[in-house]
Amino acid sequence: MKKFLFFLTVSVSLSISAQNTQKDSININPQNQVNAAQRLLSSNINQKGLTVGGYAEAHYNSVSGQNALLDVHRVVMLFGYKFNDRTQFITELEFEHVKEVYVEQAFLQYSITDNTNVRAGLMLVPMGIINEYHEPTTFNGVERPSMDKAIVPTTWREIGLGLSGKFDDASLRYQAYMFNGFTSNNNGKFLGGSNGLRNGRQKGAESTMNNINFAGKLDYYGLPGLRLGLSGYFGRTQSEKAIEDIAGSDVGVAMIGLDARYAYQRFTARGQFITANIADSKEYNAYYGSDLGSKLQGFYVETAYNLLPMNKKQQLFGFVRYEDFNTHASTDGVAQNLSYDRNEWTFGLTYKVAPGAAFKADYQLKNNAVVGNAVTKQFNLGFGVWF
Repeated sequence: MKKFLFFLTVSVSLSISAQNTQKDSININPQNQVNAAQRLLSSNINQKGLTVGGYAEAHYNSVSGQNALLDVHRVVMLFGYKFNDRTQFITELEFEHVKEVYVEQAFLQYSITDNTNVRAGLMLVPMGIINEYHEPTTFNGVERPSMDKAIVPTTWREIGLGLSGKFDDASLRYQAYMFNGFTSNNNGKFLGGSNGLRNGRQKGAESTMNNINFAGKLDYYGLPGLRLGLSGYFGRTQSEKAIEDIAGSDVGVAMIGLDARYAYQRFTARGQFITANIADSKEYNAYYGSDLGSKLQGFYVETAYNLLPMNKKQQLFGFVRYEDFNTHASTDGVAQNLSYDRNEWTFGLTYKVAPGAAFKADYQLKNNAVVGNAVTKQFNLGFGVWF
């Protein structure tokens, strides 16, 4: 009986807190766009205690010549707690593919001033667009852009400490962090040509550290409808103490990103460019037997148009996106694999039926630089919610 009363009390408390959170806006002005953490931080400005939210997406993927796949890709619960006017805690608990559980964010924020915040904990690395803005109603397409999976790689989060804030007079938002960063050997999984640095993500799970990495981003929003971003990430991967002085036990990573988002009436556009130089890749590949490139590089551009009148609360975006990315843009000591030089076209619709709820459909053509390679055709359906 006591357990029942406890869970009933918690459920009622959560439902009340959830109703107080800001709903997903269908205003697509990128200057006003926020992600899950920013929304939780701002939702309880005028109240102490617990704020909750969540997002989820389910997908149908049909690749030519293969069985179709159905997947509850992710269900995420968001929790924010305000201790006092300056101190807040944010966490994001993710269930992937029904069977995997992750903590995607867990950080404590202390506001020194209105424009300067100290953050510590498990945080998103500020690189590109999707890694920070990956809630399913904030982007077009059933799946996230492929170059964000291979190069950035989303969702990229590590444990760190740093500062965030904004200068409204200069129309600038800033972030600057120290992180532990990628690991060279992730329990037998290595950095490599196919998915670049993705296997090195430690995700805050008993993470090792013998090198400090630095990451930062500046966002400029001083022009109507436009938001520009400049990101940087610099450091070395982590290696075991016993081998840290051996050539090839770790690599240097220098990543730069440029991104832009624009909206005018029913038209929107976005794009990003990411380049990463990998130092000591030759020695790393020799030591671990991998095929990591010495340079990873890619870009995408996307345009979308709302097919419904401006006075309608619902929105129906038709969009097209082109991606070109290469995880073997340069190599040192290994032959370039042309199958890692990829490009994709995505054509689709995003139907926002209510604030925070969208149905999606798209068709993809995936190709690479291998001579005579057959284009992979993929049809996707899905829905996404964010509250």
